[in-house]
Amino acid sequence: MSQTANTFDTFAAKGIRESLSNVIYNISPEETPFMSNIGRENVKNTYFEWQTDSLAAASTTNAQVEGDDVSSYDSTAATTRIGNYTQVSRKTVLISGTLESVDKAGRRSELAYQLAKRSAELKRDMESIMLTNQAAAAGSAGVSTALRKTGSLLAFLKSNTDKGTGGADPVYTAKPDATRTDATDANLRTFSETILKSVIQKVWAAGGTPKILMVGPVNKQRVSGFAGIAEIRREVTGNKPGVIIGAADVYVSDFGAVSVVPNRFQRERDAFVLDPEYASVAFLRPFQTVELAKTGDAEKRMIVVEWGLKVNTEAAHGLAADLTTT
Repeated sequence: MSQTANTFDTFAAKGIRESLSNVIYNISPEETPFMSNIGRENVKNTYFEWQTDSLAAASTTNAQVEGDDVSSYDSTAATTRIGNYTQVSRKTVLISGTLESVDKAGRRSELAYQLAKRSAELKRDMESIMLTNQAAAAGSAGVSTALRKTGSLLAFLKSNTDKGTGGADPVYTAKPDATRTDATDANLRTFSETILKSVIQKVWAAGGTPKILMVGPVNKQRVSGFAGIAEIRREVTGNKPGVIIGAADVYVSDFGAVSVVPNRFQRERDAFVLDPEYASVAFLRPFQTVELAKTGDAEKRMIVVEWGLKVNTEAAHGLAADLTTT
């Protein structure tokens, strides 16, 4: 086919208006499952502390003589003080006065749009930090190479773990100031139901109540094949619609049902068994937007938060470590 001579078309025309959608599409994930499930509390110092305690082991020999007088007393163990540091996290925005004034597609205010983006990014950073392998550090004044950092969940967990050859749990006493030792890639294991059962059993034996299994996307699919996953057909009681489970949403263990939650911001090599009642984000300074000094024709903003991770008792949680990532 050919075009008739002197046809005036879009290639020659001037003044055609642009066709630009007034919607900005962004599929970057904003979910922060760990931070959303655990608690939230306020603290008053950059180093915050709490106490843990436990009962004496159950005795099978506790039988006494009738009418016997007490001549000796049971020993009393002191509580254990545990602490962690807060760290400062921030995001900044610098928008020229002209950009804020011009007509834009998809947003009226560039400043407001960018602040909303930075807020979501900051929460993602916090989620990633809490689930990475980071030791608590006191930091030093004015030294960028010695920043104050909060100890992560991996730095806390040392009791109810199942790890690969060469992997080692962190060793600490009063604060999680040591990282865990990862097994080498050659010693990674495929996540199995046997490993999961081992961790859940350890958590339960320590007194915990496992409620959530948090895994990366690869191991989320792996868990879907475990025998303990709730069947597609489930009993429905009351006047509510039934739910068809097409993925590993609930793992029915010997010690109760555990919700399987995928997390994009944790390491794939880790699978956490959690009781979210025994962890919280501690805020020294909650999220706040600060208007910075104006030094020219631009708007300056900073979103800042000072926060730390509190793990009430690490024995309430568990970890399957050193898992294959593909």
